[in-house]
This record gives sequence, structure tokens and C-alpha cells, in this order.
Amino acid sequence: MSSLSKAQLHRQAEHLVDFVNKSPSPFHAIDVCRKWLCGANFTELKEKQSWCGVIKPNGRYFFTRNGSSIVAFAVGGKFRPGNGTSIVAAHSDSPCLKLKPVSRKSGSGFLQVGVQLYGGGLWHTWFDRDLSVAGRVMVRDGAGGYSGRLVAIEEPIMRIPSLAIHMDRTANEAFKFNKETHLTPILATVSKALNGTDSNAGSDMEKPAHHAVLLERIAKQLDVSVGDISDFELCLYDTQKAAIGGLLNELIYAARLDNLNSSYCAIEGLINSLNGEHALEDDSHVRLVTLFDNEEVGSTSAYGANSALLESALRRIQASCDGVNLTSFEESIANSYMISSDVTHAVHPNYSEKHEENHRPELQKGPAIKTNANQRYATTSVTSTILKDIAKRNGIPMQEFVVRNDSSCGSTIGPMLSAQLGLRTVDIGNPLLAMHSIREVCGADDVGMLVKLFEHFFSEFAALDAKINVD
Repeated sequence: MSSLSKAQLHRQAEHLVDFVNKSPSPFHAIDVCRKWLCGANFTELKEKQSWCGVIKPNGRYFFTRNGSSIVAFAVGGKFRPGNGTSIVAAHSDSPCLKLKPVSRKSGSGFLQVGVQLYGGGLWHTWFDRDLSVAGRVMVRDGAGGYSGRLVAIEEPIMRIPSLAIHMDRTANEAFKFNKETHLTPILATVSKALNGTDSNAGSDMEKPAHHAVLLERIAKQLDVSVGDISDFELCLYDTQKAAIGGLLNELIYAARLDNLNSSYCAIEGLINSLNGEHALEDDSHVRLVTLFDNEEVGSTSAYGANSALLESALRRIQASCDGVNLTSFEESIANSYMISSDVTHAVHPNYSEKHEENHRPELQKGPAIKTNANQRYATTSVTSTILKDIAKRNGIPMQEFVVRNDSSCGSTIGPMLSAQLGLRTVDIGNPLLAMHSIREVCGADDVGMLVKLFEHFFSEFAALDAKINVD
């Protein structure tokens, strides 16, 4: 069992719940992380500006890209160009429904909202939920410019009702629906909207891209006029709050645990590893966390893992330090190590046959190392040995996960980044039930265990790596 006390484990579970509740979209998640880092004395950098002369040993820094990805790092007091970077990588996005560029729809007396499917969600779980919208809105600033504003409407303003059992007697045998026509949320009734502000809600006159009542609600939330709204990226989210549950308060019920679970643990672990005035003094490495967007749709974007985001950050850190040479980056990569952290499948008591019999991660028993012979995960015997050593010395239990040979295996950002950069990588994650559902389940104690694992990884890896003899 972990060396953490029950009170410490419960506190970390509560902090994750709070993080999820404050993060209905990737933009909100990164904004919360940004505020945490600022509160922990990290200095914000800008990619558009030079970092030369800015980055110093014992310094703490971060930058964001697109407001939906973030890189945070702390430079060891004994760091020199060519030394390694201790990395934890995760992602900020989750499967969801996103508003279409022209979302205005109506039918049978209802105002509806057209949505796109983002990622591979368990879409049937989105029926009969109290939904709202959150994301980023581009607003005219009055000086001829534009600024991004975060918005999250807390009230349940949308719903996707199921069809009554009386109209489909086969629904309990095989619930089937058309993703384009049946997964369209209801926003309001036409009759009510006509009595309010949406004057052309039911008319044939030229219609704007979105319902006026929706635009006015967004504008009210931001305290701007509708005319000041230029565009937005909004996702639907479940307004039911994340909560600690189970008879013994051992479970967390929440949306977006894939992968806000890992995102929270990574940032918290980095900050905790810096506690103490001399925490970085003897460290020869850089400690770095990166949270990418768009993992759920393949990571190929300017702010996804299949971009140059991490490589650019690593190169700039090396180039900004005194003593850099032509091969400092390549030397650093060979001295670096990355934990790719993404939730893994916990064994389901009602479907235990879906797991390989010797690899069944359970909730409340710590993070699992993920291995796949076909390189869907980047774990090797070397990288797993390193992490297991750190975990064992600090009383953190670890589990193992491998998919059955007759099942397909998902993947993570681990193999992608490992192949791009040549980084030693291990894939791990906290076990999760109902992955990609609108409400997922994880173990409450697993949160604190993963935070502690990352904390010790950051503070201990550099010394341990000196004892690893492979190449």
C-alpha cells in the first residue's frame, strides 16, 4: 500500500474532483493549470519571444499554445546543456460533442443545436443528461482587435431525450441511433423563443449561423454584446458535478477523467517535487510536464502530440543555456526519459472476461504499466524497470496491463513521441471504468498514488539513470 496517509489520499481525490469541475473544456483545464503554476512561482514564457538569457538554473517556467496545450518545466541547479529532461506527458482533451459552425436547427416545435462528434465517445451515454456548453469565444475588444474569452454556462440548457420505450420495444435489446439525426440536442421550444428574442426562430427568412437565444445567453455570460462575438469553439458538457462516491468514499464519479486524471496528477506532481527551498539545487536534469490537445482525434494538430511542440520546447531549453554546442539537443534526448500517462482499462466485474486473466488492473491498487508487443504502447523492459524501482522504493503499488490477443489495442501519445524524438518511454495510467462515457469511474486513492509517483520520479530519476547500463 502507498506510504501516503488516508488523509493525504483523500485530499488528492478532492483536488482532482475540484479540477474536473473547473475544467468543462480543454481551454478551461489549461487555464486552471496556468493559475496553479503562477501560484507556484512559475514564470510564463511566450513562444513568440526569445528565451535567451531568461532560462536559468533553479528557474520555473511554462508556456501555452492555443490555450489548450501547456508545457511547464523546472531547471535543475546543476543542469548543463546536453543533460536530460525528466518528462511526464498527458493530454487535456476528452471525447465530447462540439457545436457546428452553423449550429442552428429546428424541428417539430423545438429549437435544436447541430453538433459534431469529437473523438470516440460512448455516445449513448449522452442521452437524457443535463447538458450545457463551455469553451472559447473570440470577442472584439473595441480597439479593432480580438481576444479569446473562456465561457462556461453552468445551467443545463440542452438535452438529448431518448425515444420512449413504447415507440421502440427493441431499445432494451439493442439501442441503435443515427449519430447525425438522433444525437441533436434540444435547446428550447419555438413557441417560447418566439415570445422572447429569437424572432425568426420558426420563419423562412435568412437565418444566422446560431440561434439568437443561444448567442444572447453566451453574450450575457461574458458581459458583451452579441455583435462583439466573432466566433467560438464550444463543446457540450454534463452539468452534473464530479463527486467522490462509493459506500466507503473510495470511488470518483466524473466526466473527462480520460485524461484530466493524468493531467492533474502530472502538474501536481511537478509542483510538489519543488517543495523546499533547495529542491532543485542538486538536480542535473530539467523536470517537465506537457499536456497536449487533440489526443482523442489522433494528435495531428499544431498543439497535439504529433506536432513539433515538445521538440521545440526541448530544443529551446537547451539553446537558452550557457555552454550549448551543436549536439546538445541530441545528447539531451539520449539522457531523457518520458512517462506517457493516460488512463487504462480497469477490470469490470460484470465483464471480467474482456481482460487477459493475468493483466487485470483494479481500482484502488495503483497505476498500471501498459505493454504491447506491437508497439501500441512504448514500454520496454528498460523503461519499466526504471519506474518500478522508483515506485518500490517509495511504497507505491504498480499493476500491469496487456490486452487480450483477440482484442484490439488502443494507443497513446507515448509511441508517437518516442518514435519522433528517440525518447525512452514508459506508458502508464490509472485504471478507469466506463472509459469514454459521459460519466467515468476511477479509484479515489489511485489519484494520490500517481501524484506521489510523479513527484518521486522528478526528484529521483536523474540519480537513478546514472546506474542504468544499456547503451
